[in-house]
Amino acid sequence: MTKVDFYILPADSVEQRHLFACRLAEKAYKLGNHIYIHSDDHAQANTLDQLLWSWRKGSFVPHQVAPASPPPPINHELPADIVIGFGDGANISPRHNDLLINLSNNVPDFFSRFERVSEIVVQEPAITKATRTSFRFYRDRGYPLNTHDLRN
Repeated sequence: MTKVDFYILPADSVEQRHLFACRLAEKAYKLGNHIYIHSDDHAQANTLDQLLWSWRKGSFVPHQVAPASPPPPINHELPADIVIGFGDGANISPRHNDLLINLSNNVPDFFSRFERVSEIVVQEPAITKATRTSFRFYRDRGYPLNTHDLRN
């Protein structure tokens, strides 16, 4: 069963949420995981793409933005260990099932194919409201939840 972690940050900016997602992705990558970062739209995916190249000096986190539609069947494996995407998940390679970092305001329908899901909460009203709704969604369905309150 998918395990879900909520990281509650003291920050109130979307940029801090994205930077924390970069930290999580880098850590998971170094542990040998295949990571899918789910965003709300193409613009957010591109922002994350740029940020992963430059977020920390000396850091190298190989990644790519998933194509807008599923890749051709002959080459359905995306080469990067970290893929950023959005939409219905039809473009996710089968090997990207270790960690889902969800930056969308909704729980994606395909979340349960992952071993772990990370939800990042910042003190911005729309994000706080969306992640509370996500928390209830996972809890009501019996998924194991862990909360990491980093505000202290």
